[in-house]
Amino acid sequence: MEEGLIIRSTGSWYEVKISEGQILPCRIVGKFRLENKKVTNPVAVGDRVLITREEKQASGLIHEILDRKNYVIRQSPRKKHFLHILAANIDQAILIVTIKNPKLKQGFIDRFLLMTEPYDIPVHICYNKSDLYDEYDLDLYHHLKEIYENIGYPSYLLSAKTGAGIEEIRTILQKNTTLFSGQSGVGKSSLINAVHAGLDLKTKSLSDFTGKGQHTTTFAEMFEINADTRIIDSPGIKTLGFNHLETQDVAHNFKEFFELSAECKFDNCLHRNEPKCKVKEKLETEEVSIYRYQNYLQILDEIEDQNYWERNSDY
Repeated sequence: MEEGLIIRSTGSWYEVKISEGQILPCRIVGKFRLENKKVTNPVAVGDRVLITREEKQASGLIHEILDRKNYVIRQSPRKKHFLHILAANIDQAILIVTIKNPKLKQGFIDRFLLMTEPYDIPVHICYNKSDLYDEYDLDLYHHLKEIYENIGYPSYLLSAKTGAGIEEIRTILQKNTTLFSGQSGVGKSSLINAVHAGLDLKTKSLSDFTGKGQHTTTFAEMFEINADTRIIDSPGIKTLGFNHLETQDVAHNFKEFFELSAECKFDNCLHRNEPKCKVKEKLETEEVSIYRYQNYLQILDEIEDQNYWERNSDY
């Protein structure tokens, strides 16, 4: 068997880069599972796999997924009881957002971080389209930058159009495998093109009717910038749900809440109405962001509502 790297997934077929640099289309042999969870794509871009070549055909078979150091997983947008792996074996992620065109949904930032935090994957938050920002937008950027940098997530002001901040991102990418992600319409493909013009990814403008983004990337794909620098471009995300998580999973992966929880009265404190909760104390003194806290409560409510309806679906 030969070892290969998954560089593109297109549903039932995967493009695998093998040792001599050849790209071989492959399909899966048998069934792969992820910790007994149902997944729409058991093999993901970034996976190292073992393959065999099919006789008399320019294709191969994937027999085994080698151990992953991490992966980024989300609830499937089409099958709510399934999960979808965005990428595997990454060194860091770049989350692209924009304050306007389309308007920022700050809760999306916290939802994305809830996917990466379980594996301590470093995330850089990039605010694109800064050429469109007015004074109010810039004030909001600096406020959000302070919130997220205080808890360990570097933030950057960028413009794919003018090139502002692009050189800094090029430096961050060096000698890393980086997942690029963001909601539809934030200019992800334009930003990747600005970082590395040779890729020439397709771009689309916002829908004139809805003001929302349109998908330009259909499947995840890895691009090799040089021998030790890779980019994974993932499809634009519209929403992120977490019916595969429990409420304690959320509490443990809002990182500043988890650090404070050691000082809470109860070990299983969810930081709602429990007495002597350190998170609530820090909320009163504004040392914990009210925005993060409100997003946290909303995710907890969604998970509990989902669990309630699943338990009572027969009634």
